[in-house]
Amino acid sequence: MNKVDINKPFYKWEVVLLLWVAFFLNQADRQTFNIVLPQIQEHLGASDSTMGLLSMLFNLFYAITVPFAGYFADRMSRSRQIWVSTLIFSSATLLTGLSGGIFFLILFRCFGMGLGQGLFGPTYTGLIAQYHDGRTRARAMSLHQTSYYLGVITCGFLAGWVAEKVGWQYAFFIFGGAGILFTLILILRLRDKEETPAPAVQAAPKDQPSLPAAIAAIFKVPTAVCMVVAYCALIFGLNGYLTWMPKHMTETFGLSLSSAGLHSMLWTHAAAFVGVLAAGALSDRMARNPGNARNRLLLQAAGLLLASPCIVLMGLSGKFGIVCAALAGFGFFRAFFDAGTYAVLYDVIESKYYSISSAVLILFGFGIGSLAPWLLGMIGDRFGLAGGIASLAAVWVIGSLALLVARQWFFDKDAEKIKS
Repeated sequence: MNKVDINKPFYKWEVVLLLWVAFFLNQADRQTFNIVLPQIQEHLGASDSTMGLLSMLFNLFYAITVPFAGYFADRMSRSRQIWVSTLIFSSATLLTGLSGGIFFLILFRCFGMGLGQGLFGPTYTGLIAQYHDGRTRARAMSLHQTSYYLGVITCGFLAGWVAEKVGWQYAFFIFGGAGILFTLILILRLRDKEETPAPAVQAAPKDQPSLPAAIAAIFKVPTAVCMVVAYCALIFGLNGYLTWMPKHMTETFGLSLSSAGLHSMLWTHAAAFVGVLAAGALSDRMARNPGNARNRLLLQAAGLLLASPCIVLMGLSGKFGIVCAALAGFGFFRAFFDAGTYAVLYDVIESKYYSISSAVLILFGFGIGSLAPWLLGMIGDRFGLAGGIASLAAVWVIGSLALLVARQWFFDKDAEKIKS
């Protein structure tokens, strides 16, 4: 394997770039299913609740995989886990295009994608945190988060366009094949900050707690518990939106697959792209002075609260322009949460728990959030999707309250324990 000089000043930003592209493909692969869902649904002759169940199973497999991925990422090579993850989820995406029935969709889309993306989820944050300290961490993670937005926007249009021209299967072939090729670049260039993954070997056994002990340690931190509650609310809302908003716009405004995919994703994620960069810089500025780090939580809570009215309009408005404006507001304000998530978490969690704490966040977030596509699918079968989408606003209000509780009563004490 070629030698990579990890001590060069720019390398910490090369790491962000490599992870940016990997995460772009990660999110594009995930969202392809939601964009071409109407064609797959027609191919299978399935109901909304059945398609929602498929989305739920993917999120459950993903959530179950994540704690084990986080546990091993804190002990072994994070960079190796990243490229293995990218290879698995890209291969599963490509094979999803060959699926002709429910069984193979569950096998490749739900299990294969869930496993591959579960390995990725808690690992990239720990790798970024290795290279970026408190001076650049929020900016690095915010910059990385833009790959999510661009991945979903690109997929929103391209997957729908490909499905209309040559069939839904080819959308999976394109994104899956691109990910397999990019895996080779990750193998050649991505490295852990420590040249060898030796911490698992060199550290004393007492410094490497068991998985249950690591999870228990995180739940002893009240701020982390509040963050888990808020993250569950966030992912519940996002899963419901990502799964059903393209179809809702198709049915409400008579849009084609490519047009619905573009509009349902573009306005939200373009606004979020701007929002996360602004919020990342603002979050670092608000937390710069000693004793002000808890203000990151205020920014996150404000984002969820301000996004909630937009969610209501996304579901209930029958005017295309208003829905597009609401999608933009929803994206811009939700980025306030994205910018501070791991910066807050790592302020109250010991560094040896970085990946497992991210894993716990994802486990509960996607475990609870996996129910949203299924529940909204059942609502859609009976009453239509509009009311189900609008109801997601109430969940985000609950999440914002959890963040305000953490800021008011817990954060300062939890952060002080880490310093001592």
